[in-house]
Amino acid sequence: MTGHRYLGIILLAAAGALAPASTALSQATKLPGLVQEGNYDAGNLGMQMQPAPRHDDAGAVYAVGPWPTYTPPLADGEGRELVKSFCAICHSTTYITMQPPLPGATWERLVDKMIGTFGAPIPEPAARAIVAYLKSHYTPETRKE
Repeated sequence: MTGHRYLGIILLAAAGALAPASTALSQATKLPGLVQEGNYDAGNLGMQMQPAPRHDDAGAVYAVGPWPTYTPPLADGEGRELVKSFCAICHSTTYITMQPPLPGATWERLVDKMIGTFGAPIPEPAARAIVAYLKSHYTPETRKE
């Protein structure tokens, strides 16, 4: 076991000693496709590589739009305010609206998991109303796009 450890240390030391030499070698010789250390031409050897650096003029203007913050509204109906007040304590209501239509039993299990596993402070009557709301608006039979 000790022999293997020493062999590993020797190999690591050799690799460390060769690393600067390999960088110097790549700078001394022009390798095909190499633009600059760490940047490669597109499509080099049929592989997807890092893009070559862009050389834009100093007068270039770039604009990025704002990050979308739109949250789809919950469907209107009895229980909506309970969902907004209890479920949004821990997560955005987007977690409800982004789900594919789920069967009613799945919504029951999810609400039970939020209460039992994650400790959501939802009283039993409110939990039943939340499940009824989710079943009436977010199942394959009731989901309106």
